[in-house]
Amino acid sequence: MPGAGVPREPIAAPVIAWQRRHGRHDLPWQGTRDPYRLWLSEVMLQQTQVATVLAYYPRFLERFADVRALAAAPLDDVLALWSGLGYYSRARNLHRCAQAVVAEHGGVFPRNAQALAALPGIGRSTAAAIAAFAYGERAAILDGNVKRVLTRVLGFGEDLALPAHERALWQHAQALLPQRGIEAYTQGLMDLGATLCSARAPACERCPLDAACVARLEGHPERYPVKTRRTQRGSRHNALLWLSHADRVWLTQRPPVGVWAGLWTLPLFDSAPALQALIGPWPGKSDGLPPIDHALTHFDWRLEPWRHQLPARLSAVERRGIEAALPAGRWFTLAEALALGLPAPIRKLLQAAY
Repeated sequence: MPGAGVPREPIAAPVIAWQRRHGRHDLPWQGTRDPYRLWLSEVMLQQTQVATVLAYYPRFLERFADVRALAAAPLDDVLALWSGLGYYSRARNLHRCAQAVVAEHGGVFPRNAQALAALPGIGRSTAAAIAAFAYGERAAILDGNVKRVLTRVLGFGEDLALPAHERALWQHAQALLPQRGIEAYTQGLMDLGATLCSARAPACERCPLDAACVARLEGHPERYPVKTRRTQRGSRHNALLWLSHADRVWLTQRPPVGVWAGLWTLPLFDSAPALQALIGPWPGKSDGLPPIDHALTHFDWRLEPWRHQLPARLSAVERRGIEAALPAGRWFTLAEALALGLPAPIRKLLQAAY
């Protein structure tokens, strides 16, 4: 029966024992109770693979060693270091949160999950993870991996697209918390979801919860979790103008909200004909480049780059006329451009010429 929510035997003890013996122990954000480092790792790991975060985490800490350094930095610097990690709203919320911790809490993170969750960009699960690892608080987490583990163990087959069912799963997660060993238990659930209890072809025979797992006994663990409401993916098609003059490229900054908010990018046009109509009268040479297919959360984006190289000898009048016709922006050398916050496909395109 879906949604039973009571395992036949306690799950905390086998999870803790498994984590201590087989779980992950060498990640750079483990072995610390510094809430700043824990918070940074939790935000980076949202919707991003561990292997990717491993490259960004140390660079970020080298530049922003603590929450005060992050709060004092310009947002452009934060976005530049985040460039390529994706889901850029996380970087903007990270910056806002750091400023709130400094302004409202004297640079010290709150010591409980409820207060942490009141900060910008920190959801309930992230707050609980920080509180558990930094302060040993008994607080339940429920990220995507943990939802998969718990719905399978409990045989929780209710539709998590409905808020009432999501709240019910939170209640079960809280009820399952151990009195001791919250850090190993929390990390163990994360590790199980990341390594054994995968969305497809879970390694049930190696799982410490196989005897208690309802989905394992049913023989169909891949049916859990249930979430029927899906966002329909859309598609977009735009043209990109890679305009060069001497050793510089023209970049524009995206608005503070929307796709690629706050990032610097090549000018976007609704279509290649619209772009070509603009650059047609300009001196220099134009070339079409291979299209770029870029997948975002809710839509697939085909970007059609066109490169136009203006002649080195360009009169001031001609240059000002071209700049006036362009979307608002400025010239950057390639080195300067690559130091900015750039969307991943734009960075890759420009790096090819560096």
